[in-house]
Amino acid sequence: MNKIEIYDTTLRDGTQAEEINLALDDKIRVARKLDEQGLDYIEGGWPSSNPTDEEFFREISNYSLKHSKIAAFGSTHNAKTTADKDSNLNGLIAAKCPVTTIFGKTWDLHVTEALHISLERNLELVRDSLAYLKPHFEKVFFDAEHFFDGYKANAPYAIEVLKAAHGAGADVLVLCDTNGGTLPHELSDILQHIKRELPNARLGIHAHNDSECAVANSLEAVRQGATHVQGTINGFGERCGNANLCSVIPNLMLKLDEECMSKEELSLLTQTSHYITELANMRPMLRQPFVGRSAFAHKGGVHVSAVLKDSRTYEHIDPVAVGNVRRVLLSDLAGRSNIMFMAQKYYENMDKNDPCVQGLLAEIKERESLGYEYSAAEASFLLLFFRTMGWSKNYFQLLRFRVMNSREGEIEPYSEATVMLKVRGERIHSASDGDGPVNALDNALRKALEPSYPSLKEMKLIDFKVRVLSGYVRDTGGTASNVRVLIESGDKKDKWTTVGLSHNIIDASWQALVDSINYKLFKDDPQKWPMVTNL
Repeated sequence: MNKIEIYDTTLRDGTQAEEINLALDDKIRVARKLDEQGLDYIEGGWPSSNPTDEEFFREISNYSLKHSKIAAFGSTHNAKTTADKDSNLNGLIAAKCPVTTIFGKTWDLHVTEALHISLERNLELVRDSLAYLKPHFEKVFFDAEHFFDGYKANAPYAIEVLKAAHGAGADVLVLCDTNGGTLPHELSDILQHIKRELPNARLGIHAHNDSECAVANSLEAVRQGATHVQGTINGFGERCGNANLCSVIPNLMLKLDEECMSKEELSLLTQTSHYITELANMRPMLRQPFVGRSAFAHKGGVHVSAVLKDSRTYEHIDPVAVGNVRRVLLSDLAGRSNIMFMAQKYYENMDKNDPCVQGLLAEIKERESLGYEYSAAEASFLLLFFRTMGWSKNYFQLLRFRVMNSREGEIEPYSEATVMLKVRGERIHSASDGDGPVNALDNALRKALEPSYPSLKEMKLIDFKVRVLSGYVRDTGGTASNVRVLIESGDKKDKWTTVGLSHNIIDASWQALVDSINYKLFKDDPQKWPMVTNL
């Protein structure tokens, strides 16, 4: 069995995605994380295209990577000059990487209409560019751009380009589905033909996701003999993205029994996915296969009951294999199994017939009928659970709060909040302004609590969502509908979400804020109920 080489192009193709920009320091961090993940090649960028990529290659040379080799990316030489005088090719050599990848045209349409050269001249560009680069690198890869579209339009010519690249010394011929329109059955037929035409060539795949087939095409290419797979973490890339390595790698290893990296490295995949998402300043996709927060989340009571008996009933792999975790969600679909799963994380001797279990389940169903959403707000559920079990503590007591908003003419609105609390037996009154009523309320609450609980200084509000509900029990409709507020908070170690519900948006926000702070204090409390050790 041949090892499947994984070639990551997050730092080039990935950064071509809308909304994604990585500064030099971020690119270095990503490269080091990908090395830790155990990927074979990291494409750092196109050194001749922009100053950031040029600086990246200079900077990354100061680091000793344990596994990955850095690759520089470029194109075949300009048709108006020769390979040895081409600034693009010489820029690749100047980057001083062990590996380089260049792309060349394989679709006759691009040769005649984009480059405005003859088909024969394009073959010369491919041969001359690879021959010039070959002595300067350990490995030279050829990306056959638009290969599948080129094959469909003019198969003999597309194959001639591959033969030219192979004859000039390309170590891998990477077949690119650049427009992302190829379907797996088409790819399979084409690769079988290529193997007959070039039986001694090593083949790779570079798939785009415009038809939602990039992962499937990458897997099928391996089934048909490809030993080199290119893609990006989380599928980041231009338009609809590239083949998602966070799906390609576990499918290869766990489903096709192919060797890509060690099992220990595979178990880092979820962490790597989330790390790069954060650096890119993107929100994680909850439902991303394998590494998403919802990938192994169970909500229906029947499902949870079965998973507790044998996880194979509703899970296609063990989440631990990719560094993910099993989660059980609480909602009006929940049964006692859901409650038991949560309870046994903190108290292994919980009896399913304990009155608290049925009482908690009834309360959750009642609250969700009003519009609470505990499957999305686990921290609020845990506080409710701990209160039901008698495990919670009162860190402070609300006496009253007030929020004032005012606006004069075209001047920005002004918000001020006052809160009166009882904290450790002492009555505390504080006031603060803010950018809106919720921010003012948050500031006033923290101002009152931080002297007693300094750990709150490291807590921050990450996201704030408001939804107007209709169709729920006791909903009056219109502007008097219930409003649900979800607040995501975090500190140096964790993130958590809390929920509030009311006809009054300020009151709903207050509920979510209070739950968020209580959860932070409870999880940091060394004297919380002794059974609770897993927060």
